[in-house]
Amino acid sequence: MNYVLRFIDFLVHLDVHLDALIQTHGSWVHGILFLIVFCETGFVVTPFLPGDSLLFAVGTFSARGSIDLFTSMVVLSTAAILGDTVNYWIGHYVGPRVFRREDVRWLNRKHLDRTHEFFEKYGAKTIILARFVPIVRTFAPFVAGVGAMTYGKFFLYNVVGGILWVVSLTLAGYFFGNIPIVRKNFSLVILGIIVVSVLPAVTEALRHRRRS
Repeated sequence: MNYVLRFIDFLVHLDVHLDALIQTHGSWVHGILFLIVFCETGFVVTPFLPGDSLLFAVGTFSARGSIDLFTSMVVLSTAAILGDTVNYWIGHYVGPRVFRREDVRWLNRKHLDRTHEFFEKYGAKTIILARFVPIVRTFAPFVAGVGAMTYGKFFLYNVVGGILWVVSLTLAGYFFGNIPIVRKNFSLVILGIIVVSVLPAVTEALRHRRRS
């Protein structure tokens, strides 16, 4: 329970914790940011890690001069692309067995099925669209690896989606994160980003439940 509370505190006060990391590690903080984004996109067991809000916060601190904008976008885009690539190959090798079983402890079956429906609806574009939808973002490359997409096709959408996701949200933080009203209410803005990000997945789940 203590770890859960710490994680919630990290999310809500992301600006405070990120500032502390930058002050402590300097430019080496890019390594920590790389690891967070890589794990969120690379492993189906870590969809809870911050993605959208972290990118926004990075952009905000880049505008303050605390961290280099271009380096951040290159490092985080690389992390996003490599994360999805690893996730794709995990899905390719272990996915078929997972889909045949219902009792996989480390995998949320509902999230897996919901992402599969996302693929059925949007096709290959899912890899790009899913970048902006938490949870689906983590499961989409896994499902693609199971057999929904050849690697050549996946690689193209993966690169485009990863760069679009990182650049758009980082620049959003860069241009809007230091507006006085945003800076004074940064925790509320972060919560708002989380809510807006999760909203499409929740809406889709409610629609599916109604159809069922």
